[in-house]
Amino acid sequence: MIKLVDLSINLGDFSLSKINLEILEGEFFTIIGPTGSGKTVILEIIAGLYKPDSGKVFLRGTNVENVPPENREIGFVYQDYVLFPHLNAYKNISFGLHLKKVETEKIKKNVMNMAEMLGIEHLLKRYPGTLSGGEQQRVALARALVMKPDILLLDEPFSALDPNTKKSFWQELKKIHTDSGCTVVHVTHDFEEACFLADRIGLILNGKLKQVGKPDNIFNKPKDEEIAKFLDIKTTGSVETPFTGAESA
Repeated sequence: MIKLVDLSINLGDFSLSKINLEILEGEFFTIIGPTGSGKTVILEIIAGLYKPDSGKVFLRGTNVENVPPENREIGFVYQDYVLFPHLNAYKNISFGLHLKKVETEKIKKNVMNMAEMLGIEHLLKRYPGTLSGGEQQRVALARALVMKPDILLLDEPFSALDPNTKKSFWQELKKIHTDSGCTVVHVTHDFEEACFLADRIGLILNGKLKQVGKPDNIFNKPKDEEIAKFLDIKTTGSVETPFTGAESA
């Protein structure tokens, strides 16, 4: 579904170096790493917002070097949601459908179905400035998902939420992923969140993809001392994953 081949980019303050990664169709793939390691830039390169200095990006088996962002059929939810403040929730959610010139009645049906799924029907006439962080998050997810993308990129979407609201969203997102079957690439600093949601995890340090594997593999078998230090675990012996029950959820 998504394949990055020898991907490199230099942005001055940091660089990504020869990233090679394949994300499978329908997979929930999470990227973890410290601030400034390039996690968000990888999402933006996949989306077409940055052009790499070298290397290739393949989506659905096609090299998308010359494909603009609007034609990549990707949903993107940023950390700060990026909702239009002058549009109410309904118009925020329907914005992309209007750009695609979808029929008005079909837009209304799709928006209402998505709002019902995310429990925000009562918020549709309200503006972003009047919504809580959790409500804005739901609107941002609805805006991305209403376009029915087969690839969804999430850039730390729950970082601003309180712990209880955050864990509720994990459950919702897991269900959305299961129901939609879309491929998700998710960036987070939260190890517990990564373990709960991810099929596989990619760990990035200093612009390099250091290890890829299932959550248990990443947290129980770090490949070297640098990874273990970042994860704050020892390289000898086994450790519990940060979220007990992540495998059974």
